[in-house]
Amino acid sequence: MILKKELSDVLTAYGVVDYVTGVQAYGNGHINDTHLVTLRDVKADSGFTKLIIQKINTSIFKNPVHLMENITQVTQWIQNKIEARGGDVMREALRIVPTKEGGSYFITDEGSYYRAYVFIDGGVCLDKARTPKDLYESGMGFGGFQRCLADFPAEKLHETIPDFHNTVKRLEAFKHAVAEDVCNLAASVQSEIDFALSMEEKVTYCAECKKNLPLRVTHNDTKLNNVMLDSETEKALCVLDLDTVMPGYAMDDFGDGIRVGANTALEDEKDLSKVSCDLSLFRAFTEGFLKGTEGSLTKEEIELLPLGALIMAYECGIRFLMDYLQGNVYFKVTYPEHNLVRARNQFALVKDINKKMVELNQIMVEFAKM
Repeated sequence: MILKKELSDVLTAYGVVDYVTGVQAYGNGHINDTHLVTLRDVKADSGFTKLIIQKINTSIFKNPVHLMENITQVTQWIQNKIEARGGDVMREALRIVPTKEGGSYFITDEGSYYRAYVFIDGGVCLDKARTPKDLYESGMGFGGFQRCLADFPAEKLHETIPDFHNTVKRLEAFKHAVAEDVCNLAASVQSEIDFALSMEEKVTYCAECKKNLPLRVTHNDTKLNNVMLDSETEKALCVLDLDTVMPGYAMDDFGDGIRVGANTALEDEKDLSKVSCDLSLFRAFTEGFLKGTEGSLTKEEIELLPLGALIMAYECGIRFLMDYLQGNVYFKVTYPEHNLVRARNQFALVKDINKKMVELNQIMVEFAKM
């Protein structure tokens, strides 16, 4: 089949260009460009007939070499753990496809960075939970990720995006964007700005709490669709999208999982009356997450998990709002107000989580005792 030159060069570097039978855009991620490549069975001796090709967004990930070093270390560690317990490493682990030269990535003549993964058949990724069981399995997946990497030396990893979940610095950057107001939009979203600034005390409190927590290997993008579920058993199969794997805190991974998974609406829902933190979904994710971690978290970490949910929704909200104020330069959008809609959605979720914090803490205590 006829391919665009850059993609043809990439597939040549991976030694599969002559076996390609199909190429299609894949997924709905905000950051990287992703394609699913299908190969003729004659290439089955490689161990796969489908692979994922991704163009790394170097405007977001400034150092793709460090990014791939992180992913290489973490995926190999996970594969070793799966093999040691007799698991199915072919389906339960994200596996990097090396180039013909043995590298973990390929650089085109134009300076673009590409990487490839083995495509995992028989799996499904959900943007929204169909039932609480889906959230339970998502929690199991990300909790298991924490458990698997509990003894990995987190200090060996690079910060692929410095201060990614440093909410204090995120808030300072937001304040700067408001003051700069490059698109002259601040006056039109003053109520949203006021709410963002009203949370500063809570942000400072969370930062102080983190000083007493152990540094861990964290995923940092624990959306429901980043855990692949087995399409037959509907159980957690594999954790995907490791671009933001770096040193961090368990409360952030838990919190982002709740931010997306327990929200009764998708993050770009315009009708804010549909936005809330569903207690049954929170309960399901919490049970799965704590069961998945298998006692690898400290008492202090567990107690702070509900606060992580509130802070992650807030942090994402100010990131969306800042991007809107700056002209939508970070997140992909499909219309000019898309990031503003996302920000309002997240702020509505923050307010609902805050109202339900007593109940969320009670649920946490219940499952922490199991």
